[in-house]
Amino acid sequence: MQYRRLPHGEKKERFSTLGLGLGGIQQAPAEEIESAVRLAVDNGINFFDLCAGGAGVYEPFGKAIRGRREQVFFQLHFGAVYNEAGEYGWSRDPEEIRRTFQWEMEMLGTEYADFGFLHCVDEMQDLEELMDSGVLAYLQALKGQGRIRHIGFSSHTPAVAQRALDTGLMDMMMFSLNPAYDLEQGDELGIGTVSERAQLLQRCQALGVGVSVMKPFHGGKLLDASASPFGVAMTPFQCLQYAMDRPGVLSVVPGVRGMQDLRDLLGFLQADPEEKDYSLIARFTPKEVTGSCVYCNHCQPCPAGIDIGLVNKYYDLACAGDQMAADHYRKLSVKANACIGCGHCDKRCPFHVTQKDRMQTIRQYFEGK
Repeated sequence: MQYRRLPHGEKKERFSTLGLGLGGIQQAPAEEIESAVRLAVDNGINFFDLCAGGAGVYEPFGKAIRGRREQVFFQLHFGAVYNEAGEYGWSRDPEEIRRTFQWEMEMLGTEYADFGFLHCVDEMQDLEELMDSGVLAYLQALKGQGRIRHIGFSSHTPAVAQRALDTGLMDMMMFSLNPAYDLEQGDELGIGTVSERAQLLQRCQALGVGVSVMKPFHGGKLLDASASPFGVAMTPFQCLQYAMDRPGVLSVVPGVRGMQDLRDLLGFLQADPEEKDYSLIARFTPKEVTGSCVYCNHCQPCPAGIDIGLVNKYYDLACAGDQMAADHYRKLSVKANACIGCGHCDKRCPFHVTQKDRMQTIRQYFEGK
């Protein structure tokens, strides 16, 4: 298992790149849910999203993490509410949201949540309502009391997410991310152009705002050739690796329905790099995306020893205003100026990036600073 640190967090706040969403497991028996969470933690998964879980999930989850609370991290969504039967619903009413949080703490048997999220901030009106009604201020108060450790939000809309980032209060963003959405081949939740989505992720990394990923399989459509917008089936491991390689991403939280789904998911940890190779998406990449480096490093090995994907990532982030990325670039032992122009990388790039020209652009950018 790989772990990534929350930039706005403490050193111990390192999240497993493979997380777990528990919104779809509520139909399983409580004993199976508890066992699944224990198995996940035993295999190194320490990051969970509890949205839409409800009473059927919260209680067994709380039992599973009892005695190991400091080993796990989870997200609660302020705006996701549950009726007396524990069924999931939405609300923007601050009193209902307060009652839900108290109920959640009781059901989970814990004194704090790692993340308090503004739930489904998909339209500007959503964000305005949550701010004007005092829900965001409530989250700030809970953070001051130590009852939540971090503030975040979930969204499907880049423009609205950018506005949430403008508040300067966010530590984490949950965002829908998969190849279909990023290549403008998704559904109504795949909002934003290729560049808008890329710029949002780059800004998150530049600001130190972590990203947790929802919908990595496009609701399962990417796994089925007949349902995929590309007419080609991807594997779960390819989708997971794709999301993990995007800027700012700390953890990907696919959902599971039960123990067998979890066991299948855990196969990612032992999978060979070839099984995670998602370069097949180059076959159905729109023209407007061709020529953009996605940091996949299929161009490697570089005869000059350049880590081409990393150099590109630092450059893109530096252009987005990330001074830390620029500093990291300058500390590289082999930089873009080492390029010998052999064209080896250009021949191997599935996205048809002319890296030998791009290395010159990157060299000039940093040498001119």
